[in-house]
Amino acid sequence: MKIVKVKVASKKTAEVKITTENIRLDSALKLSNAVSTGGQAKWIIQDSLVKVNNEICLSRGKKLTEGDTFEYDRVIYKIIK
Repeated sequence: MKIVKVKVASKKTAEVKITTENIRLDSALKLSNAVSTGGQAKWIIQDSLVKVNNEICLSRGKKLTEGDTFEYDRVIYKIIK
């Protein structure tokens, strides 16, 4: 019997500072540099690759406010003011 250790990579965290009351999910992805274009944000959202507050979100116009989180590519982003 062979014993194999599996290392589970922990998720990274980052903060996204906004100066308005809310921000659209696609804009937050661009602001955080998680994606480089709005088109890329649209595709990853439509492909169910983004979670908002731990739930998959398919709406790129989803409004995020202070305290909300979104996750993409093993990074959790928190909205702060």
